[in-house]
Amino acid sequence: MMAKCSVAPSVEPMFQTFNGLQHLAETRRFKAFLSNFNATQMLFAFSFGNGKQKKISLEMKSNNGFARICKAWFLDQFGVLHDGKQPYPGAISTLEKLATTGAKMVIISNSSRRASTTIEKLKNLGFDPSLFVGAITSGELTHQYLQRRDNAWFAALGSSCIHMTWSDRGAVSLEGLGLQVIDNVEEADFILAHGTEALGLPSGLVRPMSLDGLEKILEHCATKKIPMVVANPDFVTVEARALSFMPGTLAAKYEKLGGEVKWMGKPDKIIYESAMAMVGVEASDSIAVGDSLHHDIKGANAAGIQSAFTTGGIHATELGLDSFGQVADISSVKALAAKYDAYPTYILPAFACCYYVSALRSNTKLTVVLTRNGRSYCLAVVIIHGLLFVIDA
Repeated sequence: MMAKCSVAPSVEPMFQTFNGLQHLAETRRFKAFLSNFNATQMLFAFSFGNGKQKKISLEMKSNNGFARICKAWFLDQFGVLHDGKQPYPGAISTLEKLATTGAKMVIISNSSRRASTTIEKLKNLGFDPSLFVGAITSGELTHQYLQRRDNAWFAALGSSCIHMTWSDRGAVSLEGLGLQVIDNVEEADFILAHGTEALGLPSGLVRPMSLDGLEKILEHCATKKIPMVVANPDFVTVEARALSFMPGTLAAKYEKLGGEVKWMGKPDKIIYESAMAMVGVEASDSIAVGDSLHHDIKGANAAGIQSAFTTGGIHATELGLDSFGQVADISSVKALAAKYDAYPTYILPAFACCYYVSALRSNTKLTVVLTRNGRSYCLAVVIIHGLLFVIDA
């Protein structure tokens, strides 16, 4: 059945300004089936209650007409590209479309794993590693800083550590760092938090431990004023729609106990600066995509780069979302953004674009009628550096 759409005459002036277009895109709710169209040209028509229409023709190119943009896209993985088990619908094709524009894509993740492990996991999930310039993870940054010791704070750490790591997921290797893992707080120089499932032992094995058990060790560490390095600042992550606790939860607990914490990833701008250095771009030529307001979006704000917030990740429950691609209520998103003091440039249901276009500039948000073969469908779209995303479908 064809979707119905009408725009009251009172809102016609709103089509004259970008702010008006943005307001309409955020407040009107329509249905669309844009992904079924493969035409070389589309006709977008603004429909008014008085029968008038405004039309915009969008040319659909099949070449690299956007190579001149050369924007850098810094992509979170969990909650944006996949759920830890499988890719999200449309994620792989969106990356492929981005690649045709000449965009430089970097995975920036708060994973406690090394960058090479992250790329290998993406490959195993069906992603093409050649699409990415590389990956920067909080685990990689932690490894490099502990290995080089060219930073005054790290140089003063010492070599004996309490190692909080993973059990079911597999412990993180400390090979090449010259560290001595101990389980006696009295002898420890610092805490290294890679995971939330186990305590590393001097033998190289791990002792599975609950989150409460690890927090009890932190209480003892706090009395000794032992610093902590957290190799994954995330509080939770999404795995097949469920949330799992991450090392950032331990770090937040330790700070509340009065402990000193070195956060090695988002929202600290260190990871964004490393990504910009990797691809040789400035902040003004970059955009970050993530599902965490506190980490991804707040970090992008701190680094001075644009951001796109995907609502179906870790905040899905807070936003009342039950299924992938479901559109969040804009007032709920704004309230949540204010709560975390993190403000995205764009809001998307998912990282899944339909086309790339050449007739409208970036930042354009529209509520439009798509006309094809005599049939009209209503939709809200946003164009981000040449990619057209349906933001209400």
